[in-house]
Amino acid sequence: MSLVVLEGVSRIYEMGGERIHALDDFSLTVEEGAIVLLVGPSGSGKTTLLNMISALDAPTSGSYHFGGELVPHDDVEAMTAFRRRNVGYVFQFFNLLGDLTALENILLVQELTSGRDEPRAKELLALVGLAGLEERFPSEMSGGQQQRVAIARSLAKTPRLLLGDEPTGNLDSETTRQVMDVLVDACRTEKITAVLVSHDHALERYATRVIAIDSGKLVEDRPGELATVKGAVRQAGRSSKKALKTLAEKARQFSQR
Repeated sequence: MSLVVLEGVSRIYEMGGERIHALDDFSLTVEEGAIVLLVGPSGSGKTTLLNMISALDAPTSGSYHFGGELVPHDDVEAMTAFRRRNVGYVFQFFNLLGDLTALENILLVQELTSGRDEPRAKELLALVGLAGLEERFPSEMSGGQQQRVAIARSLAKTPRLLLGDEPTGNLDSETTRQVMDVLVDACRTEKITAVLVSHDHALERYATRVIAIDSGKLVEDRPGELATVKGAVRQAGRSSKKALKTLAEKARQFSQR
């Protein structure tokens, strides 16, 4: 099922008498369960696209449907309600509240959205590998641990869509691997679709689809390595079944001689 459908979306800004086309007649469909990586140079329109998908910004023209329903773009309160119901966000700079523990950061989001549920909050921390660290403050955690808390916090309201703007931009390569493993596993477990922006092409290994943007236009759309690996595993499974079937048939024939 298609979750996100953008049709002919443009976003034009007026700057110093000049019209800047941040998005230019942009169309995109994202299926449920996909993990999409958006890549492109600075100023290509990646963050503007995230803002469109999250209803933080309104398109100058075009339409946006989410789960088959038209997303409001001319009513601030309706746009806010849409984000609250459907969208989780992971930022580059964690944005955790320093005077709250890991658990309290998640409980706060619950209280603002779906209602306080401490067992669920602890379950989410366990899901991202932080069981036993519930009472630690952000200053007592590594960068990778803080980003895991941020991921758990984004899942606290059970969003249908998770957006990430350079979610590993402040992490080293090993911590990036750990965080992305956690993020992908969490999306699979919670059945959440993800759209992530990054300059790091190494993240393609975690994506089912890679979208390249330049000058506000879609310039490339191809499977990510995760989709390729899953396809290879499925093909290997089919080949193995065929081989086993052949061996079983040969064994049957031999026994009848």
